[in-house]
Amino acid sequence: MFLTRRVDEKHSIYVNRMFPSKVREVNKHRFSVILGVGGNVGDARRRIEHLWIYLGKLSQLKRVQSGVILKNPPFGYTQQDDFYNTVIEISTSLSPRVFLRLLWRIEKRFGRVRSFTNAPRTLDLDVIFYGDKTLNYPELSVPHPHWKERSSVVIPLRSMARNTIRRQYENLNV
Repeated sequence: MFLTRRVDEKHSIYVNRMFPSKVREVNKHRFSVILGVGGNVGDARRRIEHLWIYLGKLSQLKRVQSGVILKNPPFGYTQQDDFYNTVIEISTSLSPRVFLRLLWRIEKRFGRVRSFTNAPRTLDLDVIFYGDKTLNYPELSVPHPHWKERSSVVIPLRSMARNTIRRQYENLNV
């Protein structure tokens, strides 16, 4: 069950026991990663909840915290349903490229089909930050080049513990 609050005429925030939340476990991984999570096909809010539970079962990472879920309009290809987006902080010791391949497998497991840029999708996972790293690979740019422009990232990110975000990313000059 979600509680809903309208932010403005285009955006609504959804909150429940998992979003936002913070997991209190000992973290022994090397990197803290912020993931952008979204989807607009089927029951995207429920799928995001299932993703949170699924991530908790993976040995390669630990869940740290999640932001609120934001309902917002699509961009790029606009002839599609609104998106539900959040951010999730996880920790991992995987290298960025190995981690990205894991994300692609998770997207596929959750029914992602890649058809065209900005197409409707069941689940979209984007690496927003990878610790304090700056990376520029053909398949991965970190920090995500457009994160500051996207309410789908900024609003859920603000809902997470401010001191955690400030401490982790103060060296990025964002």
